[in-house]
Amino acid sequence: MQSRSPVPGAGALRARVFGAGPTGSLAALALVRSGWQVELCDPQPAQALLARSRAYALTHSSAELLEALELWQPLQPYLAPFRRLELCDRALHRQVPFQVADLPGRSDRADADAVGWILQHQPLMELLLQAAERHPAIQLSLGDAKTSSDVDPVDLEVAADGHGSPRRRAAGVRHWRRPYRQGCLTVQVRLRGSAVDQAWELFRPEGPFAVLPLGGDAFQLVWSAPLPRLQQLEALEPAAFLDALSAALPEALQADVLLDQPRAFPVALECAWPLGRRGLVLVGEAAHRSHPVGGQGLNLCWRDVATLQRLAAQVKSCRLPLRHLPARYARDRCLDVGLVLLATDALVRFFSNRSPLLLPLRAVAMTLLARSAWLRRFSLSAMSDGPCRLRWP
Repeated sequence: MQSRSPVPGAGALRARVFGAGPTGSLAALALVRSGWQVELCDPQPAQALLARSRAYALTHSSAELLEALELWQPLQPYLAPFRRLELCDRALHRQVPFQVADLPGRSDRADADAVGWILQHQPLMELLLQAAERHPAIQLSLGDAKTSSDVDPVDLEVAADGHGSPRRRAAGVRHWRRPYRQGCLTVQVRLRGSAVDQAWELFRPEGPFAVLPLGGDAFQLVWSAPLPRLQQLEALEPAAFLDALSAALPEALQADVLLDQPRAFPVALECAWPLGRRGLVLVGEAAHRSHPVGGQGLNLCWRDVATLQRLAAQVKSCRLPLRHLPARYARDRCLDVGLVLLATDALVRFFSNRSPLLLPLRAVAMTLLARSAWLRRFSLSAMSDGPCRLRWP
């Protein structure tokens, strides 16, 4: 992909986005949608940005943003909808199904027939980078190690360069990090015993375990456990890994074939503060990072983008002074980010044990969820729209 300068315009607002992953690329497209001109830069070339083997769980808040940016329809061939989410407490041998009927206020939407969607990384990145390359208001600079100190000044800088964020460090923004004792292993497999449109969230004493449909009999697994244990699993031969996997899955699910190489990595709870100051805003994992339980990570990142787009449009229409944008962004994002980080952390700590004090409480919680349609709708709305945009049953 070639670098291209945006078409100049009188009084144009200019932004520079550091990081061209899913969140950074979407932020660039959101900003130009609000009338800004954008430089999207990343030290990695396009091939490296496309090369990741992983999948994302998209909720309705992400679907709404993609629709607003006219990206939802182009992604349709690559989306694997799930219409049922089975929540299982493996220590108690109890489970609660969440279904489309548990999503309140969806009957008038075209995407109302799914609890959520699974989307592979490569087709998503291909679409985002192609859209950025085609847009005349975006200058795409990939494979370029430039920093903010050796480029022209802009009206706004957006740090979307991941949890290690060089731009955040250069700005001296405070960053808090607490590692989990658990790590995470991701792998794609062919699986028998599950419906093609069913996802699973298994709470096991060693950590949560998500089973996400990719279409047909292919599934993405997100396995949480102590990191040394996962590193041992990562090094196993395929047959031995499948044997270990069979012991972790419910009896109804049977893994047949590995579709890619298992990859283990550490997990941490992270948050930067402030999320915006002096011409800089932090979006995505440059701002926060949660445990992968519940598939909230990318959706929380993309709600950052939705807020940034709204505020950028207000600046463009002279309803918000440019100098106020970073502080307003930090204020508007703090509650959603804080609640999601607290909720995911609480879920992990509440369910990843066999504590005799917590088991009765978990039994009560699972019973209430199973019996109360209102509570299921409340919980699913918080997961799908974010805790600050609840759709009341």
